[in-house]
Amino acid sequence: MTDLDALTYELDRSYVFHSWSAQAALKPLVIAGGLGTKVWDHSGRTYLDFSSQLVYTNIGHQHPKVVAAIAKQAQTLATAAPATANLARGEAAKRIAELAPPGLGKVFFTNGGADANENAIRMARLFTGRDKVLSTYRSYHGNTGAAIVSTGDWRRVPNEYARGHVHFFGPHTYRSEFWSTSPEQETERALTHLRRIIESEGPASIAAILLESVPGTAGIFPPPPGYLQGVRALADEFGIVYIADEVMAGFGRTGAWFAFGQHGVVPDLITFAKGVNSGYVPTGGVIISDPIAHAFDERVFPGGLTYSGHPLAMASIVAAIDTMKEERIVEHAAMIGTDHLGPALAKLADKHTIIGDVRGLGVFWAIELVADRGTKAPLPAAAMGRIKTELLARNLVSMVQDNRIHVVPPCVVTSDEIAQAIGIYDEVLSLVSQAL
Repeated sequence: MTDLDALTYELDRSYVFHSWSAQAALKPLVIAGGLGTKVWDHSGRTYLDFSSQLVYTNIGHQHPKVVAAIAKQAQTLATAAPATANLARGEAAKRIAELAPPGLGKVFFTNGGADANENAIRMARLFTGRDKVLSTYRSYHGNTGAAIVSTGDWRRVPNEYARGHVHFFGPHTYRSEFWSTSPEQETERALTHLRRIIESEGPASIAAILLESVPGTAGIFPPPPGYLQGVRALADEFGIVYIADEVMAGFGRTGAWFAFGQHGVVPDLITFAKGVNSGYVPTGGVIISDPIAHAFDERVFPGGLTYSGHPLAMASIVAAIDTMKEERIVEHAAMIGTDHLGPALAKLADKHTIIGDVRGLGVFWAIELVADRGTKAPLPAAAMGRIKTELLARNLVSMVQDNRIHVVPPCVVTSDEIAQAIGIYDEVLSLVSQAL
């Protein structure tokens, strides 16, 4: 460790309060720079980043075209209030709306994914005149008032201050709540369950169904065939707004611009953040269907943020989307998933009995680890902690969540880098299997 690494670490531990953590035991990785799929510390030790940080550096670290666009905008106009008109903001909104399905023509910008979901919920409630929001137990929607209560995991429980939230079980073919034996049966039973929740809560009281198109933090669950179409049909039947949370799944992560598009459905509201500009400048937003947008033509929308549509963020969005199109990065992510990452993970599962399930698409995959394949008992936390430590010791930055390794490299990852990472996973899983 160099003096600069030591100083960085000391400053962090002395002054930085970290999210979702007990502070005393933290040992954060020092990152000084990055490029593409790699990051390094001040000593030059280089890591392969298969976490994409928090699953957002879709275009990779330090893409020169995005960095240049931010610098150019900073020299032209570094900030502008959201009530003004700004060229970068208009261009960013135009590009996003053009990627969305027809009939979703307006974009409300936020500072990130949580407040995107927050404002989508607000829009749905105001548009319908209803209160309740339905979301799944296996979900994460952000850490603001309504977004965290919409979230299904443990982080909701100490933060339940918002009203009107109801949870239900979404499909999970590996750990079905519905005793299903096939993806088709899982879809049928999960939709029956959702219908019963709607009927029991009272359809006239429900403003929105909020769904991650592919639940991410909760475990990466590509929905089984027909599920999202069924949700859309239920929303139409009962006059409920369908909000597609694409914060993690969107902008190339699943090998498509939007994950819901792979299922042939059109939501009423789409929330986004992360991959829209790979997190180079904090931003997010809501893509709004024409009927909901027009509901506020003569009626004031009671929401806003000081940095909504910040020029630096907008310039980064324009550059990121243009570059992803020019370099066919979304198509590359789809190819990597189909031809390299998916097959390699399947072979890994064939080799290691502690792998209970592998699932995903594009560059959005999870390896679920179990102590016993028959019972599907999760691999203990101590073993998962060792896996994370051993991966980092081999210069692989991983995302370890509960009993899963989330394999989520940038969309620009190469086949050689996939092979390198798979070799490291193989070595570490062999080591942990022997210990068990």
